[in-house]
Parts: sequence; structure tokens; C-alpha cells
Amino acid sequence: MPKLFDIGRICVITRGRRAGRKAVIVDIIDENFVLITGPKELNGVKRRRMNVDHLIPLNLRINISRGASDEEVLEAIKKHKLEDFMRKLERIPAERL
Repeated sequence: MPKLFDIGRICVITRGRRAGRKAVIVDIIDENFVLITGPKELNGVKRRRMNVDHLIPLNLRINISRGASDEEVLEAIKKHKLEDFMRKLERIPAERL
């Protein structure tokens, strides 16, 4: 079975006040939690711990190292030309709420 949540994976947040925003996985804490960032300057998502049940992984991945800083993540997003994609909010399907 492939790993759904790996470092650099872009995902959509499904719960809480950040629902619909996209984030990048920066580190894997354990099988239930990951460290994510928006980064805040780009779309308002601060670096924080997030439960994987509250995320939908997308098929996009950027090349960053484990524990990369917000500046490194922002640089990688710009390199892949994903700034507008990361700013855009997503509708969350009703079955995921």
C-alpha cells in the first residue's frame, strides 16, 4: 500500500477554521499526526501539528527536506509555480465533514 502522507505532499484541510485551505506536509510525527505549513505568508496556514484524519492528500508533491523552514517551502512552491493554486480555497465534500 502506498504512503498517502509523505513529506512535501500538498493536502486540503477538512476541519476547523482552516477548512478548505491547502497546506504542505513538512514532517511526519507518527501514524496519526503530521506537521504542516501553508506557509502563512502565502495562504494564512501557520506551521502546526495536524491529525491526518482532518486532511485530504492531493496528487501533488513538492521536493523539500524533512523539517524544511517556511522560506524553503515557499521557494519550492514558487519553483513549481503553485502560488495561485495554494491560495485558492477548496470546497469540502459533505461526506468528509
